Amino acid sequence: MTTAHTKTKEPKVAKTVKRSATASGGVPQKAGKTSPKKGAGGEEGKVVLRIRVRAYESKVLDASVKQIMDTAVRYDATIVGPVPLPTEIKKYTVNRSAFIYKNTREQFEIRVHKRLIDIINPNQKTVEALTNLTLPSGVDIDVKMM
Repeated sequence: MTTAHTKTKEPKVAKTVKRSATASGGVPQKAGKTSPKKGAGGEEGKVVLRIRVRAYESKVLDASVKQIMDTAVRYDATIVGPVPLPTEIKKYTVNRSAFIYKNTREQFEIRVHKRLIDIINPNQKTVEALTNLTLPSGVDIDVKMM
């Protein structure tokens, strides 16, 4: 290039602030943004117990999910789900032979079926009953408090 172009930075402009008598007692808020509301219907102290269940066999998984849901319903918990998550498929390709028939291959796959259950505002008895639950082998459980 024969001509030199110089780039200049434009100064940053401060965001405008809306002032309203109804918005949180006259506290200024940023323009275009509202305060986030937790939960549906304005519930503030909403605790969610999120349970992810994984297994290789779908029948064993469904039986385990039914057992978890029956335990939660027995202690009057609000349940959302079970939500079927996408099945994770891992494919492996191996050679059938080492030398002459090298181009013939065999494919194997492992399918991991997943379900998601949300328990809203669980009480202490519900959590204790879920921790003491015995599930079949081959079922993996992930529990998170949100």
